[in-house]
Amino acid sequence: MGSRAAGRPAGGTGAIDVVTHPALARLHPTGDHPESPERLAALLEAFPGFVEAGPARDADVERCHTREYVDRLRSIDCPAWLELDTPVSETSYEAALLASGATIEAVRREGFALVRPPGHHALPGRAMGFCLVNHVAVAARYAQAELGMARVAIVDWDVHHGNGTQAMFWDDSSVLYASLHQWPFYPGTGGPDEQGETTVNAPLGAGSGDDEYLDAFVELVEPAVARFGPDLVLVSAGFDAHVEDPLALMEVTKDGFRQLARRSAGLGPRVAAVLEGGYNLETLPQLVEAALMGFSTRTAE
Repeated sequence: MGSRAAGRPAGGTGAIDVVTHPALARLHPTGDHPESPERLAALLEAFPGFVEAGPARDADVERCHTREYVDRLRSIDCPAWLELDTPVSETSYEAALLASGATIEAVRREGFALVRPPGHHALPGRAMGFCLVNHVAVAARYAQAELGMARVAIVDWDVHHGNGTQAMFWDDSSVLYASLHQWPFYPGTGGPDEQGETTVNAPLGAGSGDDEYLDAFVELVEPAVARFGPDLVLVSAGFDAHVEDPLALMEVTKDGFRQLARRSAGLGPRVAAVLEGGYNLETLPQLVEAALMGFSTRTAE
């Protein structure tokens, strides 16, 4: 592993740590599936100075997922499909534990966890949408249980609504969930009428770009988070709303993601992020670098 500075965005006056584990580029093989080990291989090459994280514990995962479901993931011993779009194999749970562990370490360091498989569709007892374990939820519960951060805001700008995250915290006044996403679109949740005491959905039509995302962020997300007053802000940072991503129909640019990260960095006293979607291997490292530059404005101030 290179120096930690090598994993920081070039040219920024501030810096945040990139947190990951090299095994995520080989564990949980998925064949021709868009959620592939090559996603992490491309990011490891682009950010060689990452901080290497250890795995989460089963107990960390079980704050969010049922023991029966965790046992099922742990017992997988051959390639299979848990859902029509979610492949697994004998190394999938190992990958999920490393991904959750990296997200927890990102919270400790106020860094950005580059992980796979993604997590925000995973429900308490079920895999969904490429996701096995809900890393941002695991990290939120860890922060509350072990770091004394009572109020956590989760801001999600993956192109898909994070139905798993929303479901886990719908009735929990200590966690705010705010999502900007394409709608109507997979998974079908997060529509304009789907709002709660601590749930804010900002559905955006296909073809939305930087202006629409930033307007929704300023008008809906920022006031909601300010009213909530979090001790910690966690960002589910998906990059599949990019104009060149193959799995969606949005038009956000590299600068749009930099601006989303910059505004996210100002939402609370502590901010950390975790990678969700983003499936164009050529653009993903560039978009992550743009987001790192945006998040780094926090340490530059």
